[in-house]
Amino acid sequence: MEYKIAILISGNGSNMLNILDACKKREIKSKVLTVVSNNPNSKGLEKAKVFGVNCKVINSKKFKNQYDFENSISLHLKEFNINLICLAGFMKILSKNFVNKWKKKIINIHPSLLPAFKGLNTHDRAIRMNVRYSGCTVHYVNNKLDSGEILDQEVVRVLSSDNENSLKKKILMKEHKLYIKVLKKLEKLE
Repeated sequence: MEYKIAILISGNGSNMLNILDACKKREIKSKVLTVVSNNPNSKGLEKAKVFGVNCKVINSKKFKNQYDFENSISLHLKEFNINLICLAGFMKILSKNFVNKWKKKIINIHPSLLPAFKGLNTHDRAIRMNVRYSGCTVHYVNNKLDSGEILDQEVVRVLSSDNENSLKKKILMKEHKLYIKVLKKLEKLE
């Protein structure tokens, strides 16, 4: 199946760029039709524009409540007939209402081997806990933080010489490969 993808970002969008690049090179059949950021200062938006993709800021701070913010996102996505939402550094927790509306149509990449280190500061926590392995996970988004069905994972060995920054870089390289691998897998399933 060829997905009509929306990518939601808040920051630099390195995973977003990776997905856009995979589409351009036809590594995946799906197409990114829009990139949405809740942050008007997101550097990823300028990068996405280079690919000629529709970009939209839906600033979460301009809405009275989360429902109105998320409804605005849904309305925008419906204009493009989106059937897969890829979260790529989207730093807002989505409500139960939004997740239910887009059930099994939202995937996220998380920089740990879930269920370990849910939430923020994953690399720092992995270093402090002296784990030997960390990695990244692509999962469906459900109503609980970083708890949805796991689609795939990539493992990274944590060396004694690693610090938070070096671990982050190693995992990010794996994230880029994993997201594309999962998208290819999903295309074959439908």
